[in-house]
Amino acid sequence: MTAVMPPPASACPACSAAPAAEALAAAQEPSEAHIILSLPTIHCAACMSAVESALMKSDTVRSARVNLTMKRVSIEADPDLTAADVIPLVEAAGYEAHELDSTALSATQTDRAGRELLMRLAVAGFASMNVMLLSVAVWSGAEGPTRDMFHWISAAIVLPSVAFAAQPFFKNAWTALKAGHLNMDVPISLAILLALVTSLWETSLSGEHAYFDAAIALTFFLLTGRYLDHRTRSVARSAAEELAALEVPRAWRVTEDGEEQVNVAELQVGDLLRVRPGGRMPVDGEISEGTSELDRSLLTGETLPVFAEPGLSVSAGEVNLTGPLTIRATAVGRDTSLHRMADLVSIAESGRSRYTSLADKAAKLYAPGVHILSALAFIGWYLYSGDLRVALNIAAAVLIITCPCALGLAVPAVTTAASGRLFKRGLLIKDATALERLAQIDTVVFDKTGTLTAGTPEVSNIDDFTRRDLEITLALASGSSHPLSQSLTAAIQGAGISAAEVTDIQEVPGHGTQGRWNGQLVRLGRAAWVDGPSLALTSTCLRVGDGPVQAFTFTDRLRDGAEEAVRALQEGGHKVILMSGDTTPAVEALANRLGIEQWLAEALPQDKAARIQALTDQGAKVLMVGDGLNDTAALTAAHASISPASALDAARVASDIVLLGGELDPIPEAITTAQKATRRIRENFTIATWYNIIAVPLAIAGLCSPLIAALAMSSSSLTVSLNALRLR
Repeated sequence: MTAVMPPPASACPACSAAPAAEALAAAQEPSEAHIILSLPTIHCAACMSAVESALMKSDTVRSARVNLTMKRVSIEADPDLTAADVIPLVEAAGYEAHELDSTALSATQTDRAGRELLMRLAVAGFASMNVMLLSVAVWSGAEGPTRDMFHWISAAIVLPSVAFAAQPFFKNAWTALKAGHLNMDVPISLAILLALVTSLWETSLSGEHAYFDAAIALTFFLLTGRYLDHRTRSVARSAAEELAALEVPRAWRVTEDGEEQVNVAELQVGDLLRVRPGGRMPVDGEISEGTSELDRSLLTGETLPVFAEPGLSVSAGEVNLTGPLTIRATAVGRDTSLHRMADLVSIAESGRSRYTSLADKAAKLYAPGVHILSALAFIGWYLYSGDLRVALNIAAAVLIITCPCALGLAVPAVTTAASGRLFKRGLLIKDATALERLAQIDTVVFDKTGTLTAGTPEVSNIDDFTRRDLEITLALASGSSHPLSQSLTAAIQGAGISAAEVTDIQEVPGHGTQGRWNGQLVRLGRAAWVDGPSLALTSTCLRVGDGPVQAFTFTDRLRDGAEEAVRALQEGGHKVILMSGDTTPAVEALANRLGIEQWLAEALPQDKAARIQALTDQGAKVLMVGDGLNDTAALTAAHASISPASALDAARVASDIVLLGGELDPIPEAITTAQKATRRIRENFTIATWYNIIAVPLAIAGLCSPLIAALAMSSSSLTVSLNALRLR
């Protein structure tokens, strides 16, 4: 067995937050400026590279990282640099930039952008339907004035529709050209404009063919993809908002004059803070006074409370459960554990956003090639025939016959079929490239509590106790909100046992519950508190008077299908690893039970993310399966990720796939389906490629009229769609 131990604290720069914060406080002067700009017009990997390159050309900028998902750039620069100084650098590269404020990424703004895209999509769709009806009339044999009338009506519909609906493509293309570089919107805009110009030329000369329907249909399909991409990114942005919502805005600071409520931004390292029961830790620190129990599920994912006493380190975001605590701040602001977790997610999202779908990779070569061929055909035929009209018609025929409809359908048709199949098995695909990445997986990392297990403790030895002891236990457990006490209460009541008459019941913060039964002191709680031996297993102890200490032991029930999923993955040649924030004995026991050889215990969020990154650096393609907020950074950093529907919002948002049911056994099937889907996508690309190899020379040679080109294009799209349906 190989036990993978957590990396030492010194190995991770993020783990040295406290010393860094103390040094910063001592200096009393920032060593660098941290500037965040909103970039509303970026939309691809080329945009990211262009912005980062433009910023790094400045000697005053030390680093620049663009997050495409959140459409922002994070800049580390010289202390005296301001947002007003760097915004012109971004604008010179051809992109809009604004200093980020809290409302820039609000739901209202997100919804407004979505509504605008949806409105343009609706206009393009309505116009496309009407123009298609007119085109059918022309193709059916309309001639002379009747044909010309239909063409002019089509022009009247399409021109204003394209002018409104295709604005996102035109604006981005124009901005890129002004900055002196190309992006994917440039060839898209060229295709739309050339189709319109050619159609107007043909119509003005009473020609037989016009391509208004192609121009508006292309706009409609491209807007559909842009809107779906927007919806995906707007959901992804809420992962950071979910983390930010957990930050405590105000805290109670202890001074010589008493307690005062202050803004968390005013706190400094060394301040004493009072955290009342039920309150969340505002900063990282160390307990200086008081005993209690802490809910650390935010950072570790484990639901069982931890005993808190003076000297124990606490982290921002943890919840104080039972007694008041006084803590001394060791890290504040951006150096707290909660803020570092948000940074981990943001960095991972920046990396994830660089993934490019197979369709996008093909389009980078395909689209420029199409337009080069069309331009060469126009020049060649114009030089050969001297007839501008003939040259335009053949160039248009090349554009139509090479219309990327087949290429555009190659991925959506397959992903739709695959997503439908997986949805029936309880898996919801969220990300456009998730299937392609899932097909490459060779390593699967599971979280423990809430993922492989149900996350709720269950009493395992209730039959070892007498009815009297169970009656006393029920009386004591009923007065506590501790998860183990709640589990005991449910189990004993389920056995039909009533509570004994126990008086003077009180809960001792951080220890347990005590009372009096028949004049004897009875206690239920930690082993050390009742003078019992400590156990490796999760347990709580009962002692009646001076009698022997008896321990209730608990186990965490496996999630349905967990054993089957792990076995199927291992038989399929995948490496399976268990990572958890739980104690070493608990993680080791589960790993042995499931036959998992590699495991990591007592892991914090940065430990999980670091382990995922280490595996990635070794060449592994990692699938992370987790449900907690502490898994968010790891989920985002992994090559692909899955979260149960019961997971926290931030975890579900960060993952690529949501497991709708309660069973894990669909996961191996999802990988198999993704591999089949990727094969179908490659087959579709092959079909589209051979179609163009055959059709393009015919169009360039002038042997295909625009009508024949349109029919050939439709047949290639139909072939691609039928091939995708084979996946079902």
